[in-house]
Amino acid sequence: MSDKTVKFDPTTTISAEFGIFGIPMTEEESKVVLVPVPWEVTTSYGEGASRGPQIIRQASEQIDLFDIEVGKAYEVGYHMRDFPEDLCAMNDKFKAVAQELIEMRTNLSDDEKKMNSLAAQVNEACEEMSQWVYDQCSDVLKKGKLLGLVGGDHSTPLGAIRAVSDKFKGDFGVLHIDAHADLRKGYQGFKQSHASIMYNVMTDAKKPKKLVQVGIRDFCEEEYDFSNSREDIKTFYDLELKRRLLKGETWEQVCKDIIKELPQNVYISFDIDGLDPAFCPHTGTPVPGGLSVDQVFFLFREVHASGRKIIAFDLNEVSTGGLEEHEVEWDGNVGARILYKMCGWLVKSNA
Repeated sequence: MSDKTVKFDPTTTISAEFGIFGIPMTEEESKVVLVPVPWEVTTSYGEGASRGPQIIRQASEQIDLFDIEVGKAYEVGYHMRDFPEDLCAMNDKFKAVAQELIEMRTNLSDDEKKMNSLAAQVNEACEEMSQWVYDQCSDVLKKGKLLGLVGGDHSTPLGAIRAVSDKFKGDFGVLHIDAHADLRKGYQGFKQSHASIMYNVMTDAKKPKKLVQVGIRDFCEEEYDFSNSREDIKTFYDLELKRRLLKGETWEQVCKDIIKELPQNVYISFDIDGLDPAFCPHTGTPVPGGLSVDQVFFLFREVHASGRKIIAFDLNEVSTGGLEEHEVEWDGNVGARILYKMCGWLVKSNA
């Protein structure tokens, strides 16, 4: 046990420089290991998602560690791995390439040769990122740790879900909270776009048994048709959820219907824009509508209460919106609180 761990007092504020949520524990001492993925190469609208892990960590020192729902789950240890500088550099390099391609497509360029070349470069970089994520997450799981991924844009968890699928032999479902369906076959020439993550997950050789989507309110006809064509995909559109609530149904009943669709083992993939944009104003592609933090926390609790097991998770799209970090403290604060609650339920599920 390190000297910092011995001196650790959970009742006071401790700098996040010592560890996520101010918990000064090494990876070896910790049960929950978080993998930061500062990546936003295919971002198509807002910017700053690659800095999400950083602003979440900075805000995390403000969290009171005792939680009325999960108690002192933190005592098993939460640890975030170091920010990968090489991946940061690769993100910056290939984001510039991607932006050039996006501008050409937006302006209806007819230079197909150049656009195909740019797309190939970005796709190769994204594949390299996914392999890096897979290797990192596989390492965490092989060490017997509980896994959480902190992005980055929503393209980042493909490698994590593949690693989880290896461990559980595909016997799990993905609970996907998002404003967007993310079921496009490709977007703007990018195979691993943030808009294609769930298409890639559900067409992968290591796909889960089920994808259950919640809060979806921005999607194209192709995605709608793809979802309806698959028995292993169930989408709870935000409009339908709100209609049920406005007609007098309780959120508890809605959650029961969502959870019925999930298998025993549950991986949570959380895009922060699944929330009402009031909670995440600087996320890359905010959409009116969405869930409240209370509704999400209630859903987590109900998943656990149902006897299902949360096996891993990712949290993505917490973003600076291109602003300075001190200007987006709210986004970091909300992201840190969502992350803390997900860590807690992950621990409770695996007690």
